Formats: sequence, structure tokens, C-alpha cells
Amino acid sequence: MAGLIPQDFIDDLIARADIVEVVGRRTQLKKAGREFKACCPFHDEKTPSFTVSPGKGFYHCFGCGAHGTAVGFLMEYEHMSFVEAIESLASSMGVEVPRNESDQPAQRYDELFSLMDTVARHWQSSLKESPEAVEYLKNRGIDGSTAKRFGIGYAPDGWSNVLDKFGKSDEATERLLATGLIIRKDNGKHYDRFRDRLMFPIRDTRGRTIGFGGRVMGDGEPKYLNSPETVLFHKGRELYGMYEARQALRHIDRLVVVEGYMDAVALARNGIDFAVATLGTATTGEHLNRLFRITENAYFAFDGDRAGKKAAWRALENALPQIREGRQIRFVFLPDGHDPDSFVNENGAATFVKLMDAGLPLSEFLIQELSSQVDMDSIDGRAKLAEMARPLVSKIPNGVYRELLIESLANTVGLTAAKLEKMMAAGQSGSDHGRHGGPRPLPKRRQPSASGGPSVVRRAITLILNYPESGQNLDTGKLAGVQRAGVELLAAIIETVQSEPNITTAGLLERWRHHDEGRHLGKLAAAAVPMDDDFDASAELQECMQQLAIAGRKERIEFLIEKQRVTGLNDDEKSELQQLLKAA
Repeated sequence: MAGLIPQDFIDDLIARADIVEVVGRRTQLKKAGREFKACCPFHDEKTPSFTVSPGKGFYHCFGCGAHGTAVGFLMEYEHMSFVEAIESLASSMGVEVPRNESDQPAQRYDELFSLMDTVARHWQSSLKESPEAVEYLKNRGIDGSTAKRFGIGYAPDGWSNVLDKFGKSDEATERLLATGLIIRKDNGKHYDRFRDRLMFPIRDTRGRTIGFGGRVMGDGEPKYLNSPETVLFHKGRELYGMYEARQALRHIDRLVVVEGYMDAVALARNGIDFAVATLGTATTGEHLNRLFRITENAYFAFDGDRAGKKAAWRALENALPQIREGRQIRFVFLPDGHDPDSFVNENGAATFVKLMDAGLPLSEFLIQELSSQVDMDSIDGRAKLAEMARPLVSKIPNGVYRELLIESLANTVGLTAAKLEKMMAAGQSGSDHGRHGGPRPLPKRRQPSASGGPSVVRRAITLILNYPESGQNLDTGKLAGVQRAGVELLAAIIETVQSEPNITTAGLLERWRHHDEGRHLGKLAAAAVPMDDDFDASAELQECMQQLAIAGRKERIEFLIEKQRVTGLNDDEKSELQQLLKAA
């Protein structure tokens, strides 16, 4: 069995790759100063917001948020796996991909994809052998052709069906663990994750199984069980049914987002092929990016109860940065006691579509929901509404939509649009984001916050991403004891650039591709930083580290003083406190 691709080869390949050439072969680029611009290949737009930075080896779209390296571009644009993208890039550069041979099981993605598809087929066969499961689907209005289209299967009861069939060696067992199909017990033994459940394969854009959703047929708990986060499956990015929708429809004019895979399947069974579902999580910015790369019209269908309204509001908040001219977002609330599954089976597809068409536009839902929380008959209530709306409006990119929303809000609270906009602009002055909705350009030498808070950590990570060589002389010991979000990630990045002095921005991003932090690093790498010769990134990084060290000492002093008050200190702690107070 072929082994893993060596990390040093991947780093070198990414450092040598010409991202302008990789992207330029697939979309027309135009020179714009140090960078190149184009209309984004991942969503429809008339004004170019897609930039490619040859210096960073990085692309970023300020419209839809897509970003990544040459490898990431191949994966997204050509729908390749990570291994396929590395092999394609290496082939275009005329180099051969080496493999590490070791006794450790190779966790190559193509092998994991193959395993997931094999297990999916196994469960589909098991469904045919379970009269109870077949009867349950029939009672839910799901016929054989729909079950086949969505690859629905059945995981039989028992603790080791998958383990016994697909885990016959240590290497095979490790692959089952890597894909979340089995769980390791404290004693080192294993058992099947999914037992006596209907199984719904979750597929990527190429139709490969990346995860599963399992539903009990009785009263067991949990009612729904999804695959855990794995190298293949990230529930905050995936939408169930997207692959099936793209297979069914040549052109997708609109997509409706529902909360469960049974809802998506039921809608498809009734001829509504443009339904997708989130997977046990709130609608995220990543979900919205995917939606708007395919269509300009997104609908969110929720139950009409309190929980449904809450889920809709979370979706609205995450949708605000994605709003711009041409995009339509509507919220559809079903009658009490109904979800999309029950509603469409009882009332038919035509009635469901009418309900969609009558859905609340995002702007109306926003104003309606805020108005319901205040006394609109009083000046105080209307003023409170304007204040509540301000942070929401600030998330919307500058443009016609934003101006029209401010106008509607102004009419609601009884102000002129100009006065309300001025008030909101004044309240935005301390925001981390500019009026255009993207990251505000960073000043040449901004002094870090004296608190050593998250903004300092974020600034330090941003500088290292853009100037990897600036982290060479940093002392990570200064971060010891600092309790701030992102500090562990900052220390890891510093250690990486110090151990590999030639690593590039793109190389750093690829190192964290499969970590949750990777999505945030991409945004920071796209932040505007000074690129002129007199900017000293190393000096500013040292200032950031110093501020964090001061914050860490202050926290330790506060902790020791509090401990002294409550339980007293031992001799070492007393000495430490004295030293810290002297240095403060």
C-alpha cells in the first residue's frame, strides 16, 4: 500500500507553485498592482472581487469569501480530493510525488472515500433485508426510487456489524476510526457508532460519501445521529442533498434550506428537487457561501414555533455579510405542528411552493422581529430598535441593499434615512470591519491593545501569515500562562515558521487546512497589511508579544493574590508573586 505524501514535499510544492498560472489557466486574470483580479469563478458577479496574490500564493474573493492556495483552488474548482490536487499540481510542474513507506496505516483520502462508499452500499443492501425499515420508509412516504436516489440504507442492530465486516486488521480498524464509523472504548476495544438506524449518506459535490446521518425508527435517543468531524466531513460546511439537487436539476434557480435530511428527502419525493439540509448545526457562513455559488435565491424553511424562529434568526445573522444586490433571501415559517416533511406530504408540493413564494424577505423579517421586542408606540422603544439594528446593519456590505434597508428602518423608527445612517456610521467607528463589509486595512504601525486581548493575538497571527520570516526571532516563552483565545494557535504557528524558515503563507495555510482554525487563518491571510519597504513586521510582532507577556503576568498576579486571600500561598508562590510585582 502506498504511504503518505511527505509533508516537506507538500510544503516545497506549494512554495514553488505559481498560483497565477494555476488560476489563470481556468479564469481570466488582470494585473492590478502587486496582485491580479478577476470575476470570481465560484459565484456570479459583474464587478471583480476575486484577487490572486502571487507573493502570498493565495487567492481570496471579497464577495463570497472563497479563499485558499493553489491546492485549494484545484480542489474547489476541479472538485478534486487533496491527494488528487497535489498530484495534479506536481504533474503540471513536472515532478513526481514521493510516498513515505512505513508500518503505520496510510490515511490517504482516496482510501477513506472508498471505505465510506463501500459501507454505504453495505447498508443499502441491509435495508432490503429489513422489512421493518422498508415499512417505516413507506409509512413516511418514501418510495423505493427515492430511497435509491438518496442511497438510504439501514444499519442493523448489534455492536459490531461494521467492525466485524470491515475492520479485520489493525489498519482497517484505524480507517474505520478515522471516518467515525466506529468508536474506541476506554479499554482500547471498539464498537459500531450506528446501530439499528436508517442511514442517510452525506455526499460531497462529486458524489463521494463523506459522512452519514442516522435516524432511529422508534423512540430511541438521540433521534438523529451524525458522523463526527473527520478529515472528510465538516458539518459546518456541508449541506445534505446538494449533490442530489445538482444531479436532478440542470440549472438551479433557487434552493430551500431545511433542518433535517428527512425534510429534504420528503420534498424531493414530492418533486421539489431544490431542497438541502443543514446537519444538526445552525446555518453557517460556509453554508451560505456554498448556496450563493449555485444560486442567487435562498429560502430558509423553519417550523413556526419558538425554536424555529430562533434558528431563523441565527441564519439571518450569518447571512448579513453575504447580502448584496441580486441575492434574495426569504424566510418561510410553517404552520404550528408541521415541519417540511409533514407539510408537503399532507398539502402537496404546489402548496409548499406557494408558501415559499409568500416567505418573508430578510429585510422584513429583521425589522419585524426587532419591532416585536420593543414598544413601537414610544420614542424609547423606537430608539431602542434603531440601536438593536445598528450592529446588524454594520455586517452588511456597502451597496444598494444596505441603503434600502436603512431607509426601511428609518421609516419604521420615524427618522430620515440620512439621520439614521449618520447615527449608525458614528456607532461603527470602533468596529473591526469597514463600511464595505470586508476587513478594514490595517494601519502601518498600530499600537497593540494594552490589554493583550484577542485583537493582539489576531494581529500577531495576521502579521506572521503575511510575513512568515518575521516570526524567526520570537520567544514563545512570553506566551506561557497567557489565557487568551488563539494563543495556542499563535504559538504553534511561531514554532512552525521557526522550524521551517522557508515556509510560505500558502504553506502555513495548507498546514492548517484540516483544522477548524484553518478557515479563520484564510480570512486573516486576506487582511490588508502594509507591503511597503519601510514597514517593520518583526518590530510590530515583538510589540504584540510584549503586550501578551504583560497581560500574562497581570493574570498570574491576580490569580496569586486571590489565592493568597482564599487559601494562602506556599513559599515558591510567595517568591513568584514578589518577583512578578517587582517586574510589573
